Amino acid sequence: MPENLPTASGSFGDKPVLTFPDTPAPHDLAVQVLHQGSGDTVEAGDDIEVNYYGQVWGGRMFDNSYDRGSSISFGIGVGQVIAGWDEGLVGKQVGSRVLLSIPPHLGYGDRGMPAAGIGGTDTLVFVVDVVGTRH
Repeated sequence: MPENLPTASGSFGDKPVLTFPDTPAPHDLAVQVLHQGSGDTVEAGDDIEVNYYGQVWGGRMFDNSYDRGSSISFGIGVGQVIAGWDEGLVGKQVGSRVLLSIPPHLGYGDRGMPAAGIGGTDTLVFVVDVVGTRH
């Protein structure tokens, strides 16, 4: 488990606050289970339901579902979301809170996502609460 990951406040279901270390972001995908769930295991091809909080490494929050008060659902492991989510969430259990540090090549790539304030060199950090999965 990488030592230089941010810490997240709160528990499953709570909007987190991230605290970043004084170190550069990892160059590769880093995944840390903050709370281990005991539900079904997420498999590639499932429809997964999550709440999430996304922030640029050391920067500002760019999106989260907690403020909207509703989770989102999508196919996982099948290219419907950024590669860092596909790689980092498959194999996790429902009820888990997972922290993902996603380098640009597994996020939005060199172009970034300017509309969300994400640059092409930005590492993205997500806290994801896995609410449900459907095989």
